[in-house]
Amino acid sequence: MAKRGGFGAGMMPGNINQLMKQAQKMQKQMEEQSAAFESKEFCASAGGGAVSITVSGKKEVTKVSIDKEVVDPDDVEMLEDLIMAAANEALRKMEEEHSALMGGIAGGAGKLPF
Repeated sequence: MAKRGGFGAGMMPGNINQLMKQAQKMQKQMEEQSAAFESKEFCASAGGGAVSITVSGKKEVTKVSIDKEVVDPDDVEMLEDLIMAAANEALRKMEEEHSALMGGIAGGAGKLPF
């Protein structure tokens, strides 16, 4: 007759407590790194520096800088393209670092005993 309750596969209560502590430590580390990441800024430029965009780790544009020489009322499309290119590059940098950060944290899960 099968026992009800208990711990299967040789699990002892101490192992579960240790596992919970490791999981809580990992969660706290993720929260701390996430908060630090959100305050970081990522900058990129286009057109040889004519347009610069800064985004935060929260995916918010925090600064736009446009060289007056590229503001041509007869060629607004070029300015739009430069802004888009700089913004996309800044976001790509931010996402790349975010992926590396999360990958490093998730890599620590391999140390958990399951």
